[in-house]
Amino acid sequence: MNESQILAQWEDRFAGYWTEQQRISDGSHDPGHFRRVWQTARYIAREEGGAADLLVLLAAAYFHDLIALPKSHPERSASSRLSAEEAHRLLERRWPEFPHDKIPEVGHAIHAHSFSAGVAAETPEAMILQDADRLEALGAIGVARCFYTAGQMDAQLFDPADPLAMNRPPNDRQYALDHFQVKLFRLPALMNTRAGKKLAEANAAWMRDFAGKLCREIDGDHTV
Repeated sequence: MNESQILAQWEDRFAGYWTEQQRISDGSHDPGHFRRVWQTARYIAREEGGAADLLVLLAAAYFHDLIALPKSHPERSASSRLSAEEAHRLLERRWPEFPHDKIPEVGHAIHAHSFSAGVAAETPEAMILQDADRLEALGAIGVARCFYTAGQMDAQLFDPADPLAMNRPPNDRQYALDHFQVKLFRLPALMNTRAGKKLAEANAAWMRDFAGKLCREIDGDHTV
């Protein structure tokens, strides 16, 4: 059995686990998110020369948000550590045939992936997962997830008088569009890999165009 077949078998198992779960209520951290993070991570790994362990990346991608505390939760920054610990237990108990020596690497990648945790990524897998997860916050998917999450937090779409926060401090707890400035436009500079940075810069540029178009529509300018 070649590597692609092995990875496909494990992905079927991991995806099957999430199919069984009935407790997923956060649409920004659903099985689609895990699948996209894995696809992006695999792409980055290939572009970076294939040094990463793809099975470690696969497991980390599918279980990096096993525990995702709400953004308003006081212990939000602990989510990645708790997810790493839970992933360790899950892999050992549910799939004892999973290579045991890879579990600590999966755990580190999960712990380090979070923006809010502030944990340095020390392995190729951790660096790639961090980039792949951050890319979910950029581009069209990023815009969709940003406004979805803002709705979950009862935030407004934007400040109609000053949507780009030109004359006020940005406040992403009050306005979804402010989150672009507060966090999302900072992400390209934080990427670990060349491939991740290239994707991030392109997707951030698209988001700037989106924000500009949004502001023109707010002002009644509907030109394409």
